[in-house]
Amino acid sequence: MHDPRVVWNTHDVVGRAGGEAVQSRTGHAFIKQVMRETQAVYGGEMSAHHYFRDFVACDSGMIPWLLVVELMGRKGAALSALVDARRQAFPSSGEINFRVDDVTAAVARVEAAFAASAVSRDDTDGLSLAYPDWRLNLRASNTEPLLRLNVEARGDEGLVAAKVAQIRTLIAG
Repeated sequence: MHDPRVVWNTHDVVGRAGGEAVQSRTGHAFIKQVMRETQAVYGGEMSAHHYFRDFVACDSGMIPWLLVVELMGRKGAALSALVDARRQAFPSSGEINFRVDDVTAAVARVEAAFAASAVSRDDTDGLSLAYPDWRLNLRASNTEPLLRLNVEARGDEGLVAAKVAQIRTLIAG
């Protein structure tokens, strides 16, 4: 299970391991519900919440840390090297928060500029648009009066920066 904010790295890792990545709305209640419905072994959010079926679908920071330490030992690699490899493969903007007067209007401006040329669209949680080399997720926060943007790419940090700049201008109006 994963949320829709940044997904390509997750799809890659899960697919290589022979699994199937399933998407849920952002938030522990949504993730836990879909985990139970699908019998998912693991659920994770970009915000570093990790849920495990064998831990009653509850959030734990200790379990992933122990798994990461085990992986570092098996690979003989530093955590920084493991993370850097994934960041190079799928660079992302990280979540960028915007305070806007009209969330609906800001999302509509981004949608008008980008939706027609997208190869896929998903409205599970906000607006997610994907293209061959980059992807965006733009959604209103569930807990704060913010509009949240995430942009990811396939191996191109410059593309992430360029798309964030474009979208930032559209959000500002």
